[in-house]
Amino acid sequence: MSKVFPKAANALPLKIVIFLGVFVTTGLAGITYYITPKYTRVGYEPIQPVPYDHSFHVGELGMDCRYCHSKVDQSSHANVPASSTCMNCHSMIKPDSELLEPVRASYQSGEPVPWVRIHEVPDYVYFDHSVHVNRGISCVECHGQVNKMEVVSHAEPQSMSWCLDCHRHPEKKIRPVEHVFDLDWVHPGGELAQIEMGKELVNEWNVNPPQSCSGCHR
Repeated sequence: MSKVFPKAANALPLKIVIFLGVFVTTGLAGITYYITPKYTRVGYEPIQPVPYDHSFHVGELGMDCRYCHSKVDQSSHANVPASSTCMNCHSMIKPDSELLEPVRASYQSGEPVPWVRIHEVPDYVYFDHSVHVNRGISCVECHGQVNKMEVVSHAEPQSMSWCLDCHRHPEKKIRPVEHVFDLDWVHPGGELAQIEMGKELVNEWNVNPPQSCSGCHR
């Protein structure tokens, strides 16, 4: 009786096992990689080339966000401070600290310090910092209590649904402009007072956050 299957079919089970092994391993590796905090955002806390303690500089010394992140209230983008900004103080304060060697090297060479970006809006999303800051949206709403962080981490998801929650109910987040850079400020009257004040500011400033796709995807 002739053979039903060719001889090559004997190796088929082994090939299937190898294929499934490679497929499953690759899939698990990919899933594991892309569910790390860097991609799920919340909790992402990369090691920076220079350990800058925001809780000390901002929380204790009282430095204004705009000293390092200059023109954040005038530009659509938030800048990363140049080494010259750091050296304004550290040419006199701890000028020989080993921890500041990358800053000194950057200042002398002109090459930027290789800071690791933590908050990054995707290329397909349009976001204007100045618009939000000048209409009472504090840094803390998107970046968390940075003034209490020894190491800056990604505090909020910054997903589309998260953004839309704020666009639909801006009265919950909006505050007087003079308190935008005071990261500890909360309405002394509590949540209900915040909402009442927020509604007044929304009306006074004619705040109408877009909720359509074209508002943020241009």
